[in-house]
Amino acid sequence: MATARIGPAPAHFFIMTRNDPDAKNPAPMHMADALGTVHSPARGDIRIVSLVPSLTELLFDLGLGSRVVGRTGFCVHPRAWLKTVPKVGGTKDVKLDAVRRLDPTHLVVNIDENRRETVEALAPFVPNIIVTHPCKPEDNRDLYRLLGYVFGREAAARRLEADLNRALAHACETARSMPPESVLYLIWREPWMTVARDTYISAMLDRVGWKTLPEVADERYPQFGWAESWLAGVDRVLLSSEPYRFRERHVGEVSGLSGRPVTLVDGEMASWYGSRAIIGLEYLARLRRSV
Repeated sequence: MATARIGPAPAHFFIMTRNDPDAKNPAPMHMADALGTVHSPARGDIRIVSLVPSLTELLFDLGLGSRVVGRTGFCVHPRAWLKTVPKVGGTKDVKLDAVRRLDPTHLVVNIDENRRETVEALAPFVPNIIVTHPCKPEDNRDLYRLLGYVFGREAAARRLEADLNRALAHACETARSMPPESVLYLIWREPWMTVARDTYISAMLDRVGWKTLPEVADERYPQFGWAESWLAGVDRVLLSSEPYRFRERHVGEVSGLSGRPVTLVDGEMASWYGSRAIIGLEYLARLRRSV
């Protein structure tokens, strides 16, 4: 769970063209990241350091595993391949000297998961910094396109986009076929913490018909007490496996506090974007149908 932000960003990626749309031979399309930085296709010896676990997985799924030369300790997928990729610290406590020694041509970061100070410190010696900020599952389409374009993996990106579209359609079908439920999605215990509706997690849950409460919050990951009046509207409590490791032993405790049905949730499936969003949507749809 991250609170530090790199800076202001639009809610999704966008495409920029440098040509007259009526021209017979338009110039190549360029992609802009979450801060509006336009990126061109990478050339030569590509060396990527990823500071975002879900994007490290995406890079491998795009066929770029051999180009990833550094990752965080939280980058755990794909497990078998990552054993050979050096760690450069965590998402917040990046070891700057370790990154510099890897001599990367590209750094992949995220507005919510990485510190602005870290990125600014790395900028002088990393030529290309790609800043990401998906806010809802649909934003993964442009994420695939951006990385596919920059690193010459457009075909793989199109395949992922097609898979995502199918998963979104299945999730929406699940939502339409069942009565909506208001849920409390717990991410921490003592203090008890949940997610606001402007988070990626809330958007993922919404696609299968789970509406997170509270409706309005001052923070993206608000603390709360069990006497809050809005808790009366909760139909079900979801216990996430991350960042707090909720387990079976917590189900009875939370059921007693909330008086509501309690369901354990694989937190990676609800919170990781990139290629995991595809299996995440399918997982949430199955879970919704099963409870």
